[in-house]
Amino acid sequence: MNKSIIGRKDKIDIPALSIENIAVKIDSGAYSSSIHCSSIELVSTKQGDQLEVVFLDETNNNFNGKKYIFKNYRKKKVKSSTGDEQERFFIQLPIILFEKEFLTDFSLTRRNGLRNPVLLGRKLTSNHFVIDTSMTNVSYKQKKKIHK
Repeated sequence: MNKSIIGRKDKIDIPALSIENIAVKIDSGAYSSSIHCSSIELVSTKQGDQLEVVFLDETNNNFNGKKYIFKNYRKKKVKSSTGDEQERFFIQLPIILFEKEFLTDFSLTRRNGLRNPVLLGRKLTSNHFVIDTSMTNVSYKQKKKIHK
């Protein structure tokens, strides 16, 4: 399998959320990917439990304040880099990276104060990419060249 080289940071698109060029950190130490949410709420309805999510926050240019509803989600315990264990909701979203679509599991969390609202973990990266920590925005630069 031919793997693309990716840097330590890049920018991706998340079409289902109308998000373009959002900053991501590539983290080979994290198993799963995560995305910052300003609101994550489990709501009981006649159709069953649904997850209401507001992605990002006012500090991000891609923030739109829209509530997204997910019927398909799961809950899982996640251990942080400090060893703390949290129960988080997970959803699947397609992302665009290197002009290709990848279906990715995201844990929903509050990443307040962190530079990159999205983290891509090794569940996604190990099958498709080799990480070169001396590089940044490899996919984004390729996208800019193509769409000039």
